[in-house]
Amino acid sequence: MNDQAPMRKEAELTEDDRPVKLRCKNVWKVFGAGAAKFLADRAAVVTSENLSEAKLVGAVRNASIEVRRGEIFIVMGLSGSGKSTLVRCLSRLIEPTWGSVELDGMDLLKAKPDELIEIRRHRMGMVFQHFALLPHLTVLENIAFPLSVQGVDRKTREARARKVIELVGLNGREQFYPRELSGGQQQRVGIARSLCVEPEIWFLDEPFSALDPLIRREMQTELLRLQSVLKKTIVFITHDFDEAIRLADRIAIMKDGEIIQTGTPEELVLHPATDYVAEFTRDVQRAKVMSAARLMQPVSPSADYGGTVQATDKVSTFSARIVGVRKNFLVTGADGKPLGEVTPDAVIDLLADRDLTREERI
Repeated sequence: MNDQAPMRKEAELTEDDRPVKLRCKNVWKVFGAGAAKFLADRAAVVTSENLSEAKLVGAVRNASIEVRRGEIFIVMGLSGSGKSTLVRCLSRLIEPTWGSVELDGMDLLKAKPDELIEIRRHRMGMVFQHFALLPHLTVLENIAFPLSVQGVDRKTREARARKVIELVGLNGREQFYPRELSGGQQQRVGIARSLCVEPEIWFLDEPFSALDPLIRREMQTELLRLQSVLKKTIVFITHDFDEAIRLADRIAIMKDGEIIQTGTPEELVLHPATDYVAEFTRDVQRAKVMSAARLMQPVSPSADYGGTVQATDKVSTFSARIVGVRKNFLVTGADGKPLGEVTPDAVIDLLADRDLTREERI
């Protein structure tokens, strides 16, 4: 499969060329008396033992990430891993103890209070696990509320709110109150409210975890639909790896406040950096994360193809078709040009969880 490696690399570079929207470097959030001075005196070069001896708690430890414009970047980990604390540091809802956070190159930690308020009002959107809808306001009023805080006139804010209501599929419920909505509908109101300010970056902290499984999957589908239209830069927090691999462009896995590994779902499953990541991803079906490009081989002369898939398509999305027709599928790039082909036998081996060859893992 060496013939395909340069083509995959070229595709990856194209994806990576998107500019960085949000960057945090060496961010620490340490709780306890004298935490800032403790880190400053040591230039933030400390161990867990150092923190314990000083009776300090490191909620986020030396975290660095880069979120590209227009991607869904997921931060995940178990409860207490520091993921929610990190996203609050990124938006400065809480102050990092050490490090830097940049939005389009601007150091948010140096922003004055009035500048930060304007950034949050006009450039950031936030959705949390608890919907926090105002019970005395209608759907329309709840969604338009952030614009009223900005001082936008009623006609303008309601017009924009109605557009967002249509976008999230709440037509006909403009005059409903939160108590008259289902959990999924309430979460749509929360999403619409955060979108009404037309944010450049969107922070979603376990927004679907309180929903029933079927509604949760419906909301994941809705998020993907919205993203296909809006192309927002999204930082999404979850503890559910199935949710992460369905939504993410890239994932950062956290443990004990540290980021253990960052990569695409495919990279994390096929190339775990630590035993912890390997255990975290152990039960994931490889067909859900492996792309056609990873499984393809060189194009055969005069091949009779049973179908065509894109290089980025996950094997799970076409496995039933290719096994059913028992013919090779042509793999194309975003421009429609042939890159390789996938065989039914390769897909069957993957579904049967047989070990991949070394070349297939490269």
